[in-house]
Amino acid sequence: MEYEHLPESGRLSRWSLTMAWWAMFSAMFWLYVAVASAGAVGVPATLVGMAASIGTFGVINLLLSRYAIHTGLSVELLSRRMFGAVGSLLAPALFAATALYYGVFEGSIVAVALQEYFGGDIRLWYLLCTVYMIPVVIGGVAAWLDKLNGILLPFYVVGMVAVVVAATVKRGYPTGWLTTTVASGPLPGWLTVYLVYMGVWVLMMYTFDYARLGRRTDAGFHGTVTFGWVFYALTFGVNGLVGLYLLGAWDIAGTETGVVEAVVGSLGFAGVLLIIVSQTRINSANFYLASTNLQVFVRRALRLDVPRAAWVVVTAVLAYLLMLTDVLGYLLQALAWQGVLITAWVAIAVVYVLRDRGRVMPRTASGGALAWLISSVAGILLTVQEVSTTWAQLAPVVTVLLAAGSYVLLTPRARAAGRASSEPETPEEPEVAPDEAQPV
Repeated sequence: MEYEHLPESGRLSRWSLTMAWWAMFSAMFWLYVAVASAGAVGVPATLVGMAASIGTFGVINLLLSRYAIHTGLSVELLSRRMFGAVGSLLAPALFAATALYYGVFEGSIVAVALQEYFGGDIRLWYLLCTVYMIPVVIGGVAAWLDKLNGILLPFYVVGMVAVVVAATVKRGYPTGWLTTTVASGPLPGWLTVYLVYMGVWVLMMYTFDYARLGRRTDAGFHGTVTFGWVFYALTFGVNGLVGLYLLGAWDIAGTETGVVEAVVGSLGFAGVLLIIVSQTRINSANFYLASTNLQVFVRRALRLDVPRAAWVVVTAVLAYLLMLTDVLGYLLQALAWQGVLITAWVAIAVVYVLRDRGRVMPRTASGGALAWLISSVAGILLTVQEVSTTWAQLAPVVTVLLAAGSYVLLTPRARAAGRASSEPETPEEPEVAPDEAQPV
């Protein structure tokens, strides 16, 4: 059956979608971001920047998730509306690459933890950490991914409590861990932290592809709890506080391996199990979204309809090959550039959704593609220039403002009469439903 947006019959229950999405909650990356930020600007500024980020993510994802739920559109379909043909190709390619890169990072954390505890060749641990994700992800969200993450969530929560308790027993209470300060740089410390969290605005795209699986009757709950401020208060706030506590207790370096060492040092083998649980949950989302968007990209570019199960295997192979290279040497730069493209996408998507809610839509998508190009090029140029480090840091904010402003100016508007915003018009070419609606 072909249809443009996911019908109500293909949606997931409230609990299933919440548990599937909350896999994102348990990444060691969130501990690392807080630790790295505190090392750069101090703990008080980190807490302020974290709170501002929670508010921003909560508001934007409330808007985007409710729109995705009511329309059933995917990132690719929304991008086709905003940017035309170029959007239907570039957006899923960008999304797949970013999800793959994060999958490489998070999978390598498991490998490092296993090598830290058991020893051995890191390449074999890399292989294990990519191969075991294939059966985890191959069935899709509606098959058993939600159940797996629901089962593992309590283990992660208990594990985080155990890490804090064990670190306190072994190292003593770290006095002043919430008040440690660092000399400020050219920008206010809280703004520096806020800009760091803007680097993970890809979660807005993640949200959109997951939220479309929700039922319309659950839109309010998902907008606030599943994808909104409640989720980010726990994901950024609670995980960040745990990271900051471990920073004070163990004096760990601002790296993901430093966080791993602190967890394993606190709990021993139980710490290794905690890392496996946490990273399995987060990588279920990374591998799932990388495989689905690879499928969409190839179908759109080459007209090849390959089952998503095959793309899960391809994702695992690519992740392993990337792990074998000097991954940090070039992927961090690639992620910085992709971060510019993603923040521009989010800014334009917010404007598009707000317009659609008011039934005032652009008459053509060409202006949207030009706005995305202009803002992205400007953001990348600011990122790579070496004249001013301040402007390089401000590149995400400049990109967002330029993307939103240029999109408004470059897209002539027309009143969409007789159409509810929750039911977009059907395009000339209908879209085949993705595999998550019909698990492999």
